[in-house]
Amino acid sequence: MTSLATRSARIPRLSRFGWLMGLYAENHERFTRMFPPAGLLVGTYRSSAGDHLDLQLDVIEQHRYTTELRMTYAMRDPVTGEPDPSAFLRLYHDARQLEVTHCYVGRRWQDVIGMYPPPAEVLDHRTQMNTFLGKWLEYLAERGHGVATLRPVDAGTAAGGHDEKNLAANA
Repeated sequence: MTSLATRSARIPRLSRFGWLMGLYAENHERFTRMFPPAGLLVGTYRSSAGDHLDLQLDVIEQHRYTTELRMTYAMRDPVTGEPDPSAFLRLYHDARQLEVTHCYVGRRWQDVIGMYPPPAEVLDHRTQMNTFLGKWLEYLAERGHGVATLRPVDAGTAAGGHDEKNLAANA
């Protein structure tokens, strides 16, 4: 009986922060398996898998070690006009991590946790957002979304194509 107690004491415990980093790594693997980031230039892409829910992927910035993205179905929130749901993502190429920086699912993060939340609440919120992303990526893969279904979209026809960069490019 004592050997069982000492053996279970040696099993390392995963902290909440460690758990979050694990989610980032899992989401990186799921995302890069579906949409390899090396081939994505800055712009808007649409993935149609025949399920009548086209995925829109906006590559906002592409840097040497990171890529900034937004993923959405491009359905609009009737109150704000924002794409809903949408997730803003930061892909860390060297660390092999994918982080949800913020989500828009009917509300902004400030509305959910306030302007100055305690660190534990921020960690919990980030865990929820990244768990949401993992489930969304699993769902998209099951539906058949991937590099074969991803096509570039003209900036003028993209649902999110009315930002300052695209307006300047169209002027």
